[in-house]
Amino acid sequence: METRPPLPPFTPETAAQKVRMAEDAWNSRDPDRVVQVYTEDTRWRNRSEFPVGREQVHAFLQRKWARELDYRLIKELWAAAGNRIAVRFAYEWRDDAGNWFRSYGNENWEFNELGLMQRRFASINDLPIKAEDRLFLWPLGRRPNEHPGLGELGL
Repeated sequence: METRPPLPPFTPETAAQKVRMAEDAWNSRDPDRVVQVYTEDTRWRNRSEFPVGREQVHAFLQRKWARELDYRLIKELWAAAGNRIAVRFAYEWRDDAGNWFRSYGNENWEFNELGLMQRRFASINDLPIKAEDRLFLWPLGRRPNEHPGLGELGL
């Protein structure tokens, strides 16, 4: 059986590691990579969509990153207990007309004993921003270690 360490039950340190690993995967904008951390029958709520299973999640992610261009994400651990992790996040992106947005949200994650995410509940709000108000300016891909997190940015 495939495992995705760190495994539950989570400590503050292993939960923070899991959060950074998720941030890195999502910043790759690669649905093939991202779906590998979810169970085959994963259940999601993301805004008004409710994908079930890796195939539907994969299709969701393809649509997302085709629409949300120049996507850059920061996640932060909020709380962890047992096999669950709560996360807050923000990401910046632009639409195909060049309008910029910062999306803010919270996620609740539940993992199985193998460290695969079986449930993900996300609530997200979008805020239009001016290009000059962007804060996530690293090159596309993984956020550099020295780049400030949400707390340091006052978000």
